[in-house]
Parts: sequence; C-alpha cells; structure tokens
Amino acid sequence: MKKVIIVRVCEIFLKGKNRFYFVNLLEDNIKKALSGIKFEIVKLQMRYLIEDFDENDYELIVSKLLKVSGIHTLSEALCVESDVDKIAEAAIYLCEDKTGTFKVETNRADKTFPMHSVELSAEIGGRVLEALPKRFTVDVKKPSFVVHVDLRENGETLVYSGVIKGVGGMPVGSSGKGFLMLSGGIDSPVAGYMMCKRGMKLASVHFHSYPYTGEAAKEKVITLGKKLAEYSSGMTLYVVKFTHVQEEIHQKCSEEFMITMMRRFMMRITERLAELHGGQAIITGESLGQVASQTTESITSSNSVVKMPVFRPLIAFDKLETIEIANKIDTYETSILPYEDCCTVFLPKFPVIKPRMDKVLKEESKLNVEELVESALKDVEVIEL
Repeated sequence: MKKVIIVRVCEIFLKGKNRFYFVNLLEDNIKKALSGIKFEIVKLQMRYLIEDFDENDYELIVSKLLKVSGIHTLSEALCVESDVDKIAEAAIYLCEDKTGTFKVETNRADKTFPMHSVELSAEIGGRVLEALPKRFTVDVKKPSFVVHVDLRENGETLVYSGVIKGVGGMPVGSSGKGFLMLSGGIDSPVAGYMMCKRGMKLASVHFHSYPYTGEAAKEKVITLGKKLAEYSSGMTLYVVKFTHVQEEIHQKCSEEFMITMMRRFMMRITERLAELHGGQAIITGESLGQVASQTTESITSSNSVVKMPVFRPLIAFDKLETIEIANKIDTYETSILPYEDCCTVFLPKFPVIKPRMDKVLKEESKLNVEELVESALKDVEVIEL
C-alpha cells in the first residue's frame, strides 16, 4: 500500500486532435512546479499520478500543485493491488480518523475484475462497518464522505476519500505570453492570476518613480511578483524608471490630464517591451468605472496608442470580488502595505473623468512623446522571479 496523489485535468477534456499538446504542456508545468522534490509522474487517461515521493513532502507538493493552472482537482490516494482484501484494508485505513455517514463508490475500468461495481462497493462498505463498529452508518444519498475505489486496467486500484479543488483553466503557456502592468495595488496581481488560469504566460512591467516612491514600494512589487510567478512557472519583472516622464507631463500639460497622459505612456512603453521580449498582449487590472482612469472614455484613450490586444480580466468585477481572489492567492496583505506607487505622484485634485480625444491629443502635442518613450526604455531593470 503506497501513497500517491491523483492529478485531474480541467478544460483539456474539451480539446480535440491537439489535446496531447496541452497534456504534455501541463506535465512539463507540473515538473517545473515540483523541481527540487523527489517524485515520479505517471500519465494516465486524462489524469496523472504523483508517486514515489517522501511522505514528509506531501503538504509541500500539494501546495505547489494548487498553483498550477490546468489542474482541476487533486486527491491523496492509496495505491494497492486489485484484490478485495487489499482494497478493503486501504478503505478501512482511510476511515480510521472519520465518523458519521459514508458510502463506497466504485469505478471499474478493469472489466476483468470478477466483481461488478455495485457488488464491490457493498463488499467494501460491509468490511468497513465490520472493522469500525458503531463509528459509521451507510447513507447512499447524502453521506458525510465517500470512499472512492478506482480499479485500473493495470491491476492496481486507487482508493481515496477527499478531493481538493485546483486552479482550473488551461496550462500556462498554451495561450501565449502577456505583459502585465503590475502596480503595488490589489487589482493587477489578481488580473495576472486570472490570465494564468486562461493559459497565458506572464511577464510584468512596473513603473517606478524614485525618489517620489521609495525602495520599499519597489520591494513590495517584487514580493507581489514572486507570489504571482508561482502561478506562471516563473516570471520576468521589468522595472521602468518613470520619474522623468511624469515630471515632463506635470510641467507641460494641464493638471487634470495628468493621469490620462501617464496611462498613455505606460501603455506605449509596455507594448514596446512586449514587442522586444515576445509578448503578444497587454494585461491590466482595470475595472470599469472604479477610478477616473477606468471610465469608458479613459480606456478608449489608453487603447488608442497601442496595437496589441489589451486584456482586462477584472473589467466587470466589483472590489469585493477582487479582494476575495487576492486573499485566495495570498497577495492581499502585501497589496495593502502603505507604500505609494507612481500613480499617486502628482495626483491632480480633479482629474478628467471623460477625456475627449481632441483635448487629449492637444495636451499630448505639448510633449516629445517618442523621445520620452525611448528614454524610459534605455534604463529598464530586469528582475527574474
């Protein structure tokens, strides 16, 4: 009787003749997530088994697998010979620390096994009741827990009782590479996580305004980036020195257009970095109407300076929905640390909420746009996370 971890896939089921591309990519991502840990991986029909690992590493392995996109669920299981006595022994072992109502469900992939599914379920259930008297009653409709018996074609059986929900979605790397505009706030890390779920490999861009924003603000973003990198099989963070661009906008443009101009420059710079480093899309944490720069008119202004698609996975989220996910992926407590990002520098008292494009272009004509973009790209810090 040995312990294994069953890994079940998610949307890969929907794929056709190219399914094995996604299956193999997910396997590669699992191996990357578990690098440095001793284990073996066995590919089954739309599932994997993680086996031959040190049982002391179980919690660590599960915690890492729960950050791998494309995994639907996990189960800790006992792998035994397809023998009634061995299966019953495993079921009893799983039930020793439980009480209440239960039932046994059998999946009989091995059609040569002498007992049918219902017969085997009844036999195993009876043996559990006999071995652990007065601890359980059978309830086939609403049991407290279920003992699953999975008879495989290779003569082995998996016995398990718990199912842990994974990230879901598609394997990272199956949907190209996106460049996330990563601030120090709550929204952008959640946006990055949401795109990882859709199979997008991440790089990230942070705009740093030293000395108006200090090293603590930068370190906060690096910490957020490290947490996000676990969902993206690693990530490169590009830190752009943005101070001179902001100062130029502040000196030459109307105060109310400060944020509008900043966003347009950020989009341009992010697109250039994406073009240089294999990116195919820009990702932002914008939510419609949340702040002045996230109105329909402001978003239209930002979009107009780039050709790449811009993904806004939080566009219809309210803040509570975003916070819920931020807590789930462990970025919330870091995001609320009181270190300001560049968007708080030279913040206008009354920013324009619905900028008209003719006025936006008039304000921007006061700046040497290309020169400012090029100067920002000359001094970019690259951090591998």
